[in-house]
Amino acid sequence: MKGDRVEIVVDAGDTTRTYEVVASRAGRRVETAVRRGVVEVSEVTRSGSVVRTARFMATRVLALVEQPVPREDSSEKAEKAGQSGRPLREDPET
Repeated sequence: MKGDRVEIVVDAGDTTRTYEVVASRAGRRVETAVRRGVVEVSEVTRSGSVVRTARFMATRVLALVEQPVPREDSSEKAEKAGQSGRPLREDPET
């Protein structure tokens, strides 16, 4: 989802460097994979096409922090839209 991000902290010899991959547009997500000694972080569209990729040697990666955007509950969305989750009018008692 838009706003999801992954921070990668890499050992750069005498210091550390931090890189960030962010889902920049609506419908995109960030995927992480570790394969054959390589950490790969990709921004992916809804259809699965890779937009951009960051690759790092796994032995140099110190931390991989996934920071998803907080998702809203359907009840929270209704309250924000001005609805309290109750019917607009009360049913007459019989």
